[in-house]
Amino acid sequence: MAAAVVLEPGTRIAGVDDSKRLTANEREALDAVIRVRAVAVGVGLVDAATIDRVNVLEATRQAMGRALAELGVEPELVLTDFVALDGLRCPQRNLVKGDQRSATVAAASIIAKVARDRIMAEADREYPQYGFGRHKGYPTADHRAALLTHGPCPLHRRTFTGVLPPDLFKYASAKE
Repeated sequence: MAAAVVLEPGTRIAGVDDSKRLTANEREALDAVIRVRAVAVGVGLVDAATIDRVNVLEATRQAMGRALAELGVEPELVLTDFVALDGLRCPQRNLVKGDQRSATVAAASIIAKVARDRIMAEADREYPQYGFGRHKGYPTADHRAALLTHGPCPLHRRTFTGVLPPDLFKYASAKE
């Protein structure tokens, strides 16, 4: 999941910060404000199968490209949270800890995290045994226990050993 946000120069939105520093309720409220105040907002999603096929970094680049394409406007400058993109028609700056250094990058991180949380809430309704609504896809102890009990669902990345330990790969392959 990635997002792109275009703000008019000098735009400040109170409370916008690195999405990891905000509560879910704060992110939800800011998502609405950002969408009203922004010139454009785009969201890009890459599914688990693509991540497994191309790797996390390339999938991140693809999601970022999709988010930029969704903007509907051509940005003058692209700021990223460190990831460099190929093929842009405008300059880019890839900032270390960009979501802490740029209001635009922070706004995009909020939009992306809210979109991801909404997808996880939907996944929780479809696959309640995994608890996606609670852990949002992070490899918590509960999530790992659900994987060991139920095996992976179509949303799980088969190549991510942080979630799927090597002994579970055999189980995943046998169930498919």
